[in-house]
Amino acid sequence: MSTESFTQAPAETIDLQRRNVLKSSGLAIAFLWLGGTGAASAMMSARRQPADTAAAMADGNPPFAPNAFIRIDSEGPVRLVMPSVEMGQGIYTGCCMLLAEELGVGLDQIKVEHSPPSDDLYGIPALGGQITGGSTSTRATWSVLREAGAVARSMLVSAAAVQWHVDPSTCTVDRGVVHHAKSGRSATFNQLADVAGRLPMPEKVQLTDPKDFQLIGKPIRRVDAADKVKGATQFGIDVRVPGMKVATVMACPTFAGKLASIDDKAARKLPGVVDVLRLDNAVAVVGEHFWAAKKGMEALVIDWNLGVNANLTTQQLQDAMADSARNGKGIVARDDGERPQGTLVQSEYQSPMLAHATMEPMNCTVHVTHDQCEIWTGTQVPMRAAQEAAKITGLPIEKIVLHNQYLGGGFGRRLETDWVEQAVAFAKQVPYPLKLVWTREEDIRQDHMRPMYHDVISAVLDAEGRPVWYGYRTSGGSVLARFAPGAMGKDGLDSDAVECVVEIPYDIPKAHVEWMRHDMPPGFIVGWWRGVGPTHNLFVVESFIDELAHHANKDPLEFRRSLLQKNARAMGVLNLAAEKIGWNSQPLPARVGRGIALAEPFGSHVCLIVETEVTPQGEVRLRKAVAAIDVGIAVNTSSIEAQVQGGVLFGLSAALYSELTIKNGAVEQSNFNNYRVLRINEAPLVEVHRVVNAEPPGGLGEVGTAIAAPALANAIFAATGVRLYKLPVDRHVLVQSPEVLKSVVSAAAREERRDIA
Repeated sequence: MSTESFTQAPAETIDLQRRNVLKSSGLAIAFLWLGGTGAASAMMSARRQPADTAAAMADGNPPFAPNAFIRIDSEGPVRLVMPSVEMGQGIYTGCCMLLAEELGVGLDQIKVEHSPPSDDLYGIPALGGQITGGSTSTRATWSVLREAGAVARSMLVSAAAVQWHVDPSTCTVDRGVVHHAKSGRSATFNQLADVAGRLPMPEKVQLTDPKDFQLIGKPIRRVDAADKVKGATQFGIDVRVPGMKVATVMACPTFAGKLASIDDKAARKLPGVVDVLRLDNAVAVVGEHFWAAKKGMEALVIDWNLGVNANLTTQQLQDAMADSARNGKGIVARDDGERPQGTLVQSEYQSPMLAHATMEPMNCTVHVTHDQCEIWTGTQVPMRAAQEAAKITGLPIEKIVLHNQYLGGGFGRRLETDWVEQAVAFAKQVPYPLKLVWTREEDIRQDHMRPMYHDVISAVLDAEGRPVWYGYRTSGGSVLARFAPGAMGKDGLDSDAVECVVEIPYDIPKAHVEWMRHDMPPGFIVGWWRGVGPTHNLFVVESFIDELAHHANKDPLEFRRSLLQKNARAMGVLNLAAEKIGWNSQPLPARVGRGIALAEPFGSHVCLIVETEVTPQGEVRLRKAVAAIDVGIAVNTSSIEAQVQGGVLFGLSAALYSELTIKNGAVEQSNFNNYRVLRINEAPLVEVHRVVNAEPPGGLGEVGTAIAAPALANAIFAATGVRLYKLPVDRHVLVQSPEVLKSVVSAAAREERRDIA
């Protein structure tokens, strides 16, 4: 591997009749389920499928639609129906690049379309359905879209060759035009579409040799960038349909609480207020516009039945989870036998509940009639959303029409369907299209939060301080058990809860890993957060590796190197990051430190080194972050840089500031004033360096987030000698002396008074 040269891979020949789809996609099955969508066999394919004809008919019946992705009309651009959703991760550009590389068109000749709900046509094998998440999109589409492009090109060339009575091998393709140099003839894809659409599909196609790539591996401007810059991109919250009214909603502030009674007389008298609607646990005010709905909501007098969680607090939840981690009976995920003799080192870590806090709050526009339900929203799970709407309306699934939109952030929040279900339930009560928009306060307080965790981690060291065994007991709720119960292990194991713990990069001979399932009280719904299991587990594991290095009195970099002699790819990113930041090249100032974190999440390899200053008052200042990433073959190098930078900043922000706390059964945070995020003047320079090789593509969108917290915690330890066992960072434990603590408290009080004023 190298950071400068590309190791060429041989050209690929794809046998469409006999190929093993999973092997050619470079994916291992993560999980398949029957519980969520009934799509255990969901599979994208470059070949025609039974559902293709109906999908093409619904998409204008183009003359050439060789598969679920490609549409070529008699005129106009090539249309690409996107199997994944775009939520800022750049997958639309990556998909376009994969298709264009093999089809022989420019990115400017492709028009992207959101895919309709269909597990059969757009299901990702590793996730068991039409789902965008888990950093799987590039891995899932890497072979399929290239094959789709190659199949379409072969058929279009054959169409030209049939008409010209020439050998197809004598034809070439350039920017959507088939040429025959000897006769001087040429024809556009649009001109060939009708004939190509009647030809049989080739059994074999040959993909472009990587040395001949024109697009893949290059830094490409995103296909959706221009419209976003000028404000032309339509997100769910931008949807407008004729006759639409706008509503905002408030649900019971306590989880599992219900609506007791409501006095809406004052609200109904306000200008622009149209109606007040009720569900068993929520109320919506409908207005001619959002402001009228919001003012109407403020005028309501609501009495809530707070339910069983009325007195619940964060401390109660944390205490119960700690007891579970220490004393509970766990489900064993790995056991390599008896623990060896040696020096035992043990620590406990705690991770908080987190909100997703996407830029675009939850929203959904719905029009329910007697024979159809039409939905406009941005969702990571279109088919699941349509199925839930069918249950609520009682309509057959074919009568649910879902128009997916660009997502203003997902981070796992839009893997859920609760806001769609709520919007459909309210829209059933009115004859007009209803646009439901959550306020930021509702968005944070009613989030399907990232679970809290409590972990006990230990290691046995030999006489040289080298770990020969590690133990891990993690306690937390299960998202998988609710979202995809069929994917749970036969013994009840949630594989996500122990991801990046069962297998770690380091050469440690033995391990014992357990998960104690500790679900939240009734009414609490936990959801996946960007980085899923690795985000929490890597904070614990990589912080503890630093602890072990300190215990052995060894440099954290050298300690890791000593454990990576059998892992060349992990060693590669570690050495690259250390080289680029200049590890130990010169002494750092007082209370400035560097922290390393290394991991292999989502099929990729990453090392992040953060340089941090901690002021005497305990304020953490992020000076610099250097990431080294090995994702195998790169599709769009610009996207790699952007995703790692964004993911690192997202993760650093959460580690520094983010936490949901519970008081009297309700979330205390409500907006960015008390659910703090990293500000632009606080963001460090994030350098991204890539190891270049010909390995199959790994996942990317969540890698930077998953590795950020431990790198920061280790940097803080290097700067202060204070080990952080709990997130988010508590600046009061980082002050230099009691006198400074007193001044910090006084300053905080003055700042609070100024904010109130």
